[in-house]
This record gives sequence, C-alpha cells and structure tokens, in this order.
Amino acid sequence: MLVSAERPVMPDIPLSTTVPREFVHRTAFAEVFLTGWNKANEDTFTVTAQWPRSHSFYTTEHGVYDPMLLAETVRQTFPLLNHAAYGMPFGYQLSWSYFRLTLNPQGMSVERTPAEIELRVRCSDIRYQRGLPAAMSMHVDVLRAGTPIAVASTRFGCHTPQVYRRLRAGRGEVAEVFASAPPPPEPACCTSVGRTRSQDVVLSPTPTSGRWQLRLDTDHPVLFDHAVDHAPGMLLMEAVRQAANAVDPHTRPGILTALDITFHQYVEFSSPCWITAEAVPPISPGARSRTQVSAQQDGIPVFTASGGVASLRNK
Repeated sequence: MLVSAERPVMPDIPLSTTVPREFVHRTAFAEVFLTGWNKANEDTFTVTAQWPRSHSFYTTEHGVYDPMLLAETVRQTFPLLNHAAYGMPFGYQLSWSYFRLTLNPQGMSVERTPAEIELRVRCSDIRYQRGLPAAMSMHVDVLRAGTPIAVASTRFGCHTPQVYRRLRAGRGEVAEVFASAPPPPEPACCTSVGRTRSQDVVLSPTPTSGRWQLRLDTDHPVLFDHAVDHAPGMLLMEAVRQAANAVDPHTRPGILTALDITFHQYVEFSSPCWITAEAVPPISPGARSRTQVSAQQDGIPVFTASGGVASLRNK
C-alpha cells in the first residue's frame, strides 16, 4: 500500500527500463510491464510496454499471450498517468466503475523476442477536486508493431487517503484486514477453469453447477502483490475468465477475446462471495462463445460481467 503524500515526478520520455513500480501500484519489479510514456496532446498520451515471453501467472499457453496480461498492462496505465501526468500524490486509491476489453487473438502470438506494446490513451470526463482528478474515463487503443490488437475503456474514481478511510469506515487498517483474511477454500479442478496450476485457480467448487465460491488466496504473489483490504479488480476479472472457461468446455483450449465488467461494491474478505455463470448460445455457427457472470456477497450484488471466449482450435 502506497502511503507517501508527495507528488511524483517522472520524465515524459520513453525509458530503457520499466517505469518505477510505485507509479503502477506494484511491489515486485517483475510485475511492472510499462516502460515509458509521453504526452501526445491535451489529455492524450502514448504509453509503452513490454511483455516477457513467459510469466509465472500470465502463462503463454498454446503459443499465445494471456489476455489477462493485456488487461493488467492496461490497468497499469491508470495509476501511471494519474501520478505522472496529473500529479496525483502517492497514497491515493483508485476504484473501478467498469472495465471493457476486446482483443484480436491473432495479435497475441508469442514470438522469439518480448512483445513491444504501445498504448494510445485518451482521458475524458475528468472531474477535478482541488486541482486533482477525482474521477475520469479512459479509452485505450493497444497496438503491437503498429498493428491494433485490442481496445479497452474504463472509468474509475481517485480517492484521497481521507476519503478512502471514510469509504472503508469500520473495517480497520489495511494491514490488519489483510492479515486477518480467512484461508482460501479448496480450488476447482485446474483443467475445468483453463488453468494449469491449482494455486492460480480463483474459483472453489460448490454442489451447484455453474456456481462457485470466490477463492481469495492472499499468499498469491501476483494477484496479491501487496497488502489490500478487499479483493483486487484483476482477481475478479480472472474469476470471470475462469468461469467462462468452465461453463463452455467446447472452447478449451480457448482465449478470452472480450470482457465487460461493472463493479457495484468492494468484495470483502470477511464473508463468502458467490459466483454464478451461464453460457449464452452463440448468435451464429462458429461465433464467439459468451458467458454471463454475476457475483453476490451477503446477498448484495458486487459485480456483473460478461466474457467471450474463442477456441484456439480455430486460430
């Protein structure tokens, strides 16, 4: 958790290394994928990134990059630009309203060298408070070697430490909440959710088909890179991806090509979160498989989402 209140200063030029980890809210250097940024125009930026040929969690199965690596790369642009371009002090918290992503699987192949990625970011609908963004929307075009491979859009809030404490009132300090998180339930079968390692499974089986308990393993070195007081958004999106793989086994091996998630509430550690998913029949033969996903905690909806998966057998 970042606690410094100083305003960050970072040159708006491409770097020969990654950006500072503090700018993307990561602790491990290995989890930073952005390499630089520059301002193209008013509220318009170009961000560069590099993907490794292999990764412990964002695995490169079947010769293609993990779409969640792309999602994490886009996510890192949010704090980077808020800190570096808009002067947001460290210690501020970002909260997602929604996140949408579509990608072309043909652009996700793993080559002999790391993938060089360019993100063209347009910020809009910025609401300022005391000269700093309090909320904004972003549209991101993702290119690889000059060729568009994905489009993402999002809106999120930017909260001062004081505001965030009020939002999270009564839940204790972050380190305390994180340390008291209950142990995770048993994972679902790896192959059923499209993963290869049980420690990377974020769903736990229930007796009901198409229903799981969200699995929050706070020892996971990537999904929980640092102490937090609620389930990270990237983990929730991973749950959508795994549920989409589980409800339509005909797409395995498959690749997530579309994700649309709306966040209604924080997902807490203190009580079980239940995930339900249902496959939606393709609109035409050979069309992308679609899955509707919803989540509830203590009887309250916490997020709703849809995911599209394309079979790699058709690549």
